[in-house]
Amino acid sequence: MTDQKSIDPAVCDLLEICESEGISTAFDRAEQMKPCPIGSKGACCKNCAMGPCRLTKEGQVGICGATIDTVAARNFARMVAAGSAAHSDHGRDMALTLLAAATGHAPDYKIRDVRKLYEVASFLDVKTDGRPVNDIAKEVAEKALIEFGRQQGNIIYLQRAPRKRQQIWQNLGIAPRGIDREVVDIMHRTHAGNDQDYKSLLMSSLRTALADGWGGSMLSTDITDILFGSPVPLAARANMGNLSEDQVNIVVHGHEPTLSEMILVAVNDPEMIEYAKSKGAKGINLTGICCTANETLMRQGVPTIGNFLSQELAIATGAIDLMVVDIQCIMQALAPLTKQFHTLLVTTSAKAHIDGVTHIEFDEHRALEIAKNIVKMGIDNFVNRGDVHIPKDIDQMVVGFSHEYINYALGGFYRGSFRPLNDAVIQGRLRGVAGVVGCNNARTCQDAAHTYIVRELIKNDVLVVMTGCGAIACAKYGFLSPEAAQYAGPGLREICEAVGIPPVLHMGSCVDNTRILTVLSQMATEGGLGEDIADIPGVGFAPEWMSEKAISIGCYFVGSGVYTIFGSESPVANSPAVVRFMSEGWEEHVGGKLEFIPDPEEAVRKALEHIDKKRAALGLVEYDPTRYGQSGDALMLKLLEKVEEGTLNLYSAKL
Repeated sequence: MTDQKSIDPAVCDLLEICESEGISTAFDRAEQMKPCPIGSKGACCKNCAMGPCRLTKEGQVGICGATIDTVAARNFARMVAAGSAAHSDHGRDMALTLLAAATGHAPDYKIRDVRKLYEVASFLDVKTDGRPVNDIAKEVAEKALIEFGRQQGNIIYLQRAPRKRQQIWQNLGIAPRGIDREVVDIMHRTHAGNDQDYKSLLMSSLRTALADGWGGSMLSTDITDILFGSPVPLAARANMGNLSEDQVNIVVHGHEPTLSEMILVAVNDPEMIEYAKSKGAKGINLTGICCTANETLMRQGVPTIGNFLSQELAIATGAIDLMVVDIQCIMQALAPLTKQFHTLLVTTSAKAHIDGVTHIEFDEHRALEIAKNIVKMGIDNFVNRGDVHIPKDIDQMVVGFSHEYINYALGGFYRGSFRPLNDAVIQGRLRGVAGVVGCNNARTCQDAAHTYIVRELIKNDVLVVMTGCGAIACAKYGFLSPEAAQYAGPGLREICEAVGIPPVLHMGSCVDNTRILTVLSQMATEGGLGEDIADIPGVGFAPEWMSEKAISIGCYFVGSGVYTIFGSESPVANSPAVVRFMSEGWEEHVGGKLEFIPDPEEAVRKALEHIDKKRAALGLVEYDPTRYGQSGDALMLKLLEKVEEGTLNLYSAKL
């Protein structure tokens, strides 16, 4: 049954077509291939040629004597290292692009947000007075690159955390030194014969994850804003209905904005549009999938047609003439699938080739030239299009909530402040805050956990911020529109109506989870909610996670003091000691903890209990939704409706 695989009506529609035509998808393969019960729960070690060692019996150890606790912790640490490497390497590439742009070697890129450049320059101790913008940008890029190879001291961005949090990291010895150094440190520790204390391995995992969250990923977000502009709210659309029957459909998929921004320029070039018309198309329609979609969505309003598990189904529409991919979350299954349709698949990254697929390596030094050549290939392919089946589903949303914009929205240009947000939590209008992020996973019903958890949180007056595929999930069901305030509790609804925001704020791609760290830091330093991120009534969720990047993200939130809940099964479930240390041990050391809770109802219950516990510890009023009844704005709208109907004289009405 397709409705057990996804709650997205467009995906269900296309799954039925795939099933009828015998087309294999990730959903089918997940049913056919059951997870290994040993490896999936952390009980298999294959780190040397004496293994794999499968520890299935009580007290059993590996050939080298490694215990189940060591094996589970070691496997988990390697997931953190891989996830940190992926996101931080993305940050390195952004720094290299900024350097090339600043020195004139990548002439198609410009500094779009000079204010953000000055802000980042101050963080990196780069002088700005009287200097040309490109000189400042060059030094910022060079200082950013130093952070990757730093060997001594600590990464600079740790200073953006609350002072109390910085002291916790220093006292525990988990303040990251250099971004690359911490990834190498984990890989060294987990080599055969090295670190064999699960507690040491898990604390080192936090340090590596912090290097990602407060280092590579945070730098990536900042530099992306400098080059392409800091997001501000704009209206956009989601889901498969954004594909066009009579235009050339080009889809960007992956995670790097350097390519997608140039594709966007190319498809809007009048010469390219005229060329498309010469091939019988009415124009060129650009859409996206995954976090490349989020990058162009947040800044340019380019529609997204789906998240991670939608990529194969998008091809199955028969309407996509060109799919351009870069790095991360790209299924190899796309290669044989595109051969069943007319779609041209093009890989562009030196780090992500796919066997049998056209590869055109993207070079920032010739960015627009390469982008135009790729777009032209898609236009040429339009004439090969056969029958199409485009679902009609289109959902409206408002996106673009950078932490800078939230600060501005709450206080204006000159008086920007997180004080109103803190006050709302203190007064009980907001019960707390939550970040809901992460992937899709074919072993769970697509989008179901994301949407259930978000609906329950906002109903309980918890303001939700989202990134990545989780944000796309909620976009497809209307939660990112201001109208979604109708699903919120009375306190949150009143705030949404007063400020004009949705109850769920889209903050960017998965690398932009660092925006959430910045928001939490600003809330902590604003006052009234303790002195540290761990004091704030807040939680983090990754309901449908699947990638190693998600594990790294979860760990840097834990290391920053956040109670973080992952859905699906635990990758360390076969080691009760490791499970306990990730919860109780990490909470004792850093104030945050990580728990794997597959049941969304239980996850929400534990999250709300945690939020209420934090409120009580701060001495805040007990959360009581009845204190805030119907919001004033909503009441006025109802009264005006009655006036228009002629059933109420507003001047004589008793308000």
